[in-house]
Amino acid sequence: MGAKHVAVLMGGFSSERPVSLSSGKACADALEAEGYRVTRVDVERDVSARLAELKPDVVFNALHGPFGEDGTIQGILEYLQIPYTHSGVLASALAMDKARAKTVAAAADIPVAASRVLDRFAIAGEHPMKPPYVVKPVREGSSFGVVIVKEDQAHPPQIVASSEWRYGDEVMVERYVHGRELTCGVMGDVALGVTEIVPLGHSFYDYDSKYAKGGSKHVIPAEISPNLYQKIQILALRAHQAIGCRGVSRSDFRYDDRFSEEGELIWLEINTQPGMTPTSLLPEMAAHAGYSFGEFLRWMVEDASCSR
Repeated sequence: MGAKHVAVLMGGFSSERPVSLSSGKACADALEAEGYRVTRVDVERDVSARLAELKPDVVFNALHGPFGEDGTIQGILEYLQIPYTHSGVLASALAMDKARAKTVAAAADIPVAASRVLDRFAIAGEHPMKPPYVVKPVREGSSFGVVIVKEDQAHPPQIVASSEWRYGDEVMVERYVHGRELTCGVMGDVALGVTEIVPLGHSFYDYDSKYAKGGSKHVIPAEISPNLYQKIQILALRAHQAIGCRGVSRSDFRYDDRFSEEGELIWLEINTQPGMTPTSLLPEMAAHAGYSFGEFLRWMVEDASCSR
């Protein structure tokens, strides 16, 4: 019968193209080592015709950002009836929209921070809420466009209403949650370990913290109480299920323990297309659970399907 033919989608045309190329190369190399027949596809606008020509058995989606994780490529794969990894059309679109994902999470009794969705020009004149707060593009990943407004800042961030802004006119303004950055992956119907992300030389887990060498330190298992550790796992799995994710996902949290031992735990967002280099957060969590990088990717390929 021969080895299963896997097309690894990478690159694309979002702001996260460099990250996707890195994820895609790592995944393609590891899948070849696992014995699959792999075709690397640097995604362009003709991706539908390219895949129809290639006729792979499975698509491994290593795209990040708009088009790759917002339901668009998923819809193309459904139309072509090629089984694919990660979440389906609806869950991908929903998770990519931070505001709507928070609405679904809150309805599932997952704690979220107060927020408002506004036109970016509406916040140029006065603070939309009492500082500190965070301004986020509604539909971007990798912390692109995230602006933190501190307590003592006299005016709202002018960059958001400027011509330099490239992240759409709709923004989410969210109460800033002090504290530690914690994240937890889900694989199928199992929550993986909890990691604490410690940015090094950065005020928060921004793009450089995520991807620059030495930008952050990952502590797994996170050094938190067993009760909090288990609570985060429960909430990550609940978010995965409430939003309708398939395959793998990763939920991000903030934990503020400044005023009490119990502290405040807030769910920030869910990522349906997490970074997939061997040192990325989710593969590290899988390794902590006993999966080699190749085994983890094999699980994802064998989990692939349509109608996700």
